[in-house]
Parts: sequence; C-alpha cells; structure tokens
Amino acid sequence: MKVKRAVLAPTIIAGVALATGGWFLQRGVSEEGNVYTQARLFEEVLHRIADQYVDRKDPSSLYRMAIDGLLHELGDPHTAFMTPEEYDNLKVQTQGEYGGIGSEIDKRDGWITIVAPLPGSPSERAGLMAGDRIIEIDGVSTRGWSTDDAVSKLRGPKGTKVKLKVARVGVDEPIPFEIVRDEIHVRSVRTAYLMDGGIGYVELRVFSESTTDELRKALDDLRDQGMRGLVLDLRYNPGGLLDQAISSADLFLQRGQAISELRGRSAGMNQKFTATSNDRYPGLPIVVLVGPSTASAAEILAGALQDHDRALVVGETSFGKGSVQTLFQLPAGHWLKMTTARWYTPVGRSIQRPYDEVVADGEGDELEEAEGAEPVERETYRTDGGRVIYGGGGITPDLEIAADRLTEEELAFARAVQKHGSKYRDVLYKYAIEYAHGHPNLTPGFAVTDELLDGFYRVLASSGIEVERSLYDAARRWVGQNLASEITYAKWSPQEARKRWNAEDSQVEAAVRLLREATSPSELFEVAARRAGELNEASKKHAGEAPALPRP
Repeated sequence: MKVKRAVLAPTIIAGVALATGGWFLQRGVSEEGNVYTQARLFEEVLHRIADQYVDRKDPSSLYRMAIDGLLHELGDPHTAFMTPEEYDNLKVQTQGEYGGIGSEIDKRDGWITIVAPLPGSPSERAGLMAGDRIIEIDGVSTRGWSTDDAVSKLRGPKGTKVKLKVARVGVDEPIPFEIVRDEIHVRSVRTAYLMDGGIGYVELRVFSESTTDELRKALDDLRDQGMRGLVLDLRYNPGGLLDQAISSADLFLQRGQAISELRGRSAGMNQKFTATSNDRYPGLPIVVLVGPSTASAAEILAGALQDHDRALVVGETSFGKGSVQTLFQLPAGHWLKMTTARWYTPVGRSIQRPYDEVVADGEGDELEEAEGAEPVERETYRTDGGRVIYGGGGITPDLEIAADRLTEEELAFARAVQKHGSKYRDVLYKYAIEYAHGHPNLTPGFAVTDELLDGFYRVLASSGIEVERSLYDAARRWVGQNLASEITYAKWSPQEARKRWNAEDSQVEAAVRLLREATSPSELFEVAARRAGELNEASKKHAGEAPALPRP
C-alpha cells in the first residue's frame, strides 16, 4: 500500500519549512511580551556574550547553543537540531542504503576489524573474512581509529575504489585488497528460519524503506517451507518509518481494519490508517515478542495486532514512544526533527511514556527509562475479542515472560572481566576466529566441551585477564553461550549465530511451546490462558535486579 508521507521514529519527511515573513508583531500585549522585543533582547544578550564574555566564544557556536537550549527546554527528548552529518546518518538508517564495501565492522583489540561481510557485498566478493583486521585504508594506518573514522573512509559513491591492507589469522604478511564500492542495502529482516514443528522465526530489527517487502518475502518463503505458526521478534527494534509499520500491519489484517491514528495540533497531521487488503496469512497463529527496546514503529505494529486479537504479545513491556516527529529542512543542510503529533492504536490507546520517565542518549533517539521513575497508572481498554489491554507506558504483553538474566555468579564474573575494558570481548572474538579456522569439520550445533572452555580460560589468563577458576566455572553457562555464538558467527553466518542463541532463549522457547499447541489465532489465546500460570512460574527464575543476558 502507498502512504504519501514517510514517517521516521515516526518522523514525517517534510519539505522546506522556514519562516519567511520575519517576526510578527503582537498587538494588545505588553512590551515585555512583544515577540519583536523578545527577539531584540535575545540578540542583545548574544552580542554581549560574543563581545565581552571572559572567554572568547565563536558567535556561530552561540547560536547553536541557543538552539540546543531552546529545544532542551521543551522537555521532549525526541525533538532535536540535526547537522548535515547527523541527517546523512539518519538517511542510512531509514533508507537502508548507502555506498560502501558492505561489511559489519567494530573496534577489536585496538584495531578496526571485520565482524562479518554482508552477503553478496563487495567485501564478500573480494574475499574479506570475519576476523580480518583492517590495518590500512588508502595507504593510511588505521591504528587508533574509531569505527566512525573507518566508516567515513570506507563509504563512498558507487563505482569508486578503496584500497585496504588486512591482517589475517594464520597469514604472515598483510593482504592487499582493492574493492569497488557498490550500493549496500541494510536488511530489516536480519534472521528468518523454520524451526521444528513448522514454527517460523523472523527477527525484524528496523523499519526502513524496504521493510514490508523484506517481511513479505521472508514470510512467503517460510510458508512455502511449511510454516504453521510464527514468532515475530521485535524485541530489539527501535522503530523507523511509520508507513512501513502501517504496511507491515496490513499484511496480517483484514481490509478496512484500523491500524493507527495520528493526532496533532496541525490539521494536516491528523490521519487515520486502515488496512487496504485482506490478511495475507489468514489463520496463521502469531506470537509477537516485545521488550524494553521495542519502540516507536515497532510498537505501532505490535499494538495493531494486539488490539485486533491477531497476535499474542509475549515478553516484557515495550519502551513507550507514542509520538510522531517531522523533519523540517533548514539553511546550510541542517534539519529540525520536531514532535508534531501522537499516534494511537486501533482501540484509541496512547502508549506514550511520560517524558520525565525517559532520558535521551547522545543522539536523542535511543531512550531508556530513568532510574527511580514512578510506576505509570495504566488505563484499561478492550480488544476486538474483549480481552483487557492497557494504555500508557508501552505495550504491555498479553503474557509476561522475563528475559534471561545473569545469575549472581555470572554477574560477578562479568564485573571481574569488565575491569579490563573491551579486552575480554577482544580475546573472546580472537579465540572464536582461531577456533573456527582450526576446526574445519565443525558442524552447526556443536557442543561446548570442557576442552573448549578450558582453552578459553587459558587464553584469558595469558592475555592478562585473570579470574578465579571457581568464578569462571560458575559462569560456565554465560561463557559457553558467548563462545558458541561467536564461533558460529565466525564459522557460518549471523543467522546461524541467532539460531544458536535462540535455542537457549526462554522467551523464544515459551513462544514456540504455545505455537506448537495452537492451530489458529483463537486457539493460541486459549492455550496461553491455560499455560499462563505455568509459564509465569517458570519465568520467575529469570526475574530480579540482575541485567538481562546480553545478546550477541
């Protein structure tokens, strides 16, 4: 379906929106309240600071400080002023395309390292491998570079060349590469596969311009393989384009069913979205997994399916971003991202968490709950089938299953190795690469043996990360999962690594158990009602104050 406005996180990509008539004079107000007077007052303060403040300040920086201060005073973490560079990064996230070599990179052991070449990318075609250390780009050493430094040099127009020198495990001399950049597509569907019993699993990580097409293709492929139930994983999806959330929901709903509604102060922001086609997967029982990192457009999809009893929502309460942002173009390539509306689910609930309960990170998009926030009083609503659901403070799951959490012993081990900064992660990654290279006959699902764990412990000690053996052994589960995931990633692919991790994921396990007993959406709700007590009891072992088990 077509939605005329593209909305990000959600944000409407608007045209130029600039004041053109100067300041409007207000009549019938005091001089102090006159906009023109206030503008003169601001200019006077700015010039005084620029001319006479004890420390010299660049006038252009003062204007930026004033803008930032103004936006901060709105108390809205989603409204932000964007530089051209920040806008370009935003376009990569929402359009899902850029010119480059197509490799996931990270800084490991002080060097820019290939985590994985993207399938079909110039990196893969050229022969770059997971674990390759990029030591030079276009003749310049990358020692001390950040990942942002490397990204700025590796990206470029399609058809241009970049020269690399790579250090590889088992190769004595650096390997030279000359790679022709191509158009790189960042996939929204990171993982899609069929589990035993005909249960499909799809991990949707972002809503970019191709999300609905990717989701449709993944689901059609799984259906052709015999899928009879679906786990749709939105736990780590921060959102993206609203129109893609709407069209994704359209895949599962009947023509005419409401999906979402926007309400803003400007009449042009008030819109209602409904499904334009019939359910593409009628009768397919669906479990949607959500968690604290599920936000924005991902909550729109989850909320629509929950309101219409089309999917059972399982996991932990989502983030709670129920606002809409519009992008306004400003002079010199700058942009203003400003909240202009709120969105509501089909039954009329807003899932917006109060702003005083969230704090923004450095980019103003990823948010987390502020410590000590008071619990939100939840207003109750009813789904199409009469089930009770809640508004405010995120999407509340129909069945709450806690994420796997570190045990006290695992947390103690994690703290011990964290004292060494990123070194533990670097050693783990290097050990996984060497193990994968040294075991050519390894097969998926390989066992984490005592020999494997002993070898890693020795490598940790030789690398200067010394922990008591008893503490290491007590953290065997977590260390083993780390090793299995990293080795699988290095040996095969990110999808195989996700399969391996999911095999021990309690939320995925609960979703699969429910789906194996259900043959329709209505039966899924009945099974969940019967199994709720049992699954909640099993989930309690994962609850507590310890951090959630970090995912790869």
